[in-house]
Amino acid sequence: MGIEKVEDPKDQSKPVKKFAQTFINLYEVFRFIGRFFKEAFLPPYEFKELMRQCYEIGYRSALLISTTGFITGLVFTKQSRPSLSEFGATSWLPSLVGIALLRTLAPLLTGLIAAGKVGSSIGAELGSMKVSEQIDAMEVSATNPFKFLVSTRVMAATITMPILTFYTAMVGMLGALLNVSVNEGTSATTFFQSALESITFLDIIASTFKAILFGFTIAIVGCYQGYNSSKGTEGVGKAANSSVVTAMFLIFIEEVVCVQIFSLFNS
Repeated sequence: MGIEKVEDPKDQSKPVKKFAQTFINLYEVFRFIGRFFKEAFLPPYEFKELMRQCYEIGYRSALLISTTGFITGLVFTKQSRPSLSEFGATSWLPSLVGIALLRTLAPLLTGLIAAGKVGSSIGAELGSMKVSEQIDAMEVSATNPFKFLVSTRVMAATITMPILTFYTAMVGMLGALLNVSVNEGTSATTFFQSALESITFLDIIASTFKAILFGFTIAIVGCYQGYNSSKGTEGVGKAANSSVVTAMFLIFIEEVVCVQIFSLFNS
């Protein structure tokens, strides 16, 4: 005689709880974003901290962005030459590199590097402050920790990312120029004239918009993970790791959406 297995009601409620928790997490995220827009544009303004964060974000990423951008421009040009040479169109290399860097490679590379370098730093820094109760101490001392810690970092990343993006494009152009000069003997003046004449105002607008969006995403994710990290040193590591993974995932999603939107204007 078989024994019937009785299902535990708790097991049946687990999917429902997970589904409900997902919506609760989404609510908390949008509430956090809404609080940023509320706090960022109301006095008092933390201009000194904002400038310090702009310097920290730009300085912290400059060396890695310079190296990556230069190598990307060099390698992209080298890999594109064989395909163009089959059609005798190596003279199109400057235009190809200029369009590719400004439209896609520069914003995406800068966003991914900043997500790994800046996003993890923000998540770990705010997470450690949360664990050591420094944020609670700021509230007791009549200081608005959200405005001082979150608003300044998000605004600094949003301001700095477009600058870093165009800097990446410029450094990538220099890498491409080196390759083209060695192989074709093209002068710098001719190279930049060919590269820039194919770039439209819409390309600049699209690149700037994506850079602003990526900067906002990186900072808001890092601040959210750090500001809401769990107690203990383990929570700091989780906050830093989650900041990088989530920001990179969202950057790829935003890149796909932006490409689809701006392709409508190009058509």
